[in-house]
Amino acid sequence: MGFVAWIVLGLVAGAIAKFLLPGRDPGGLVVTTLIGVAGSFVGGWISSRVFDRPVTAQFFDLTTWVSAIGGALVLLILYRIFFGNSRS
Repeated sequence: MGFVAWIVLGLVAGAIAKFLLPGRDPGGLVVTTLIGVAGSFVGGWISSRVFDRPVTAQFFDLTTWVSAIGGALVLLILYRIFFGNSRS
């Protein structure tokens, strides 16, 4: 899967993670989107290294999507823990 596909996957994973964790984020839409993109990379790395389940070359593979969404959720939770709700 190419770099652009990972970015698209990250955008969708970030949107799904935001849907699963509603509320106001300290950075807004742009930061949440970037967290989704980073989360897809982190989720893919964790899936391949820790769980010995490499992400396949298929864009519509369930393992790919679950790992990307999971990575985005983890990063979004960590972001909220460390930066809190700074928006009023």
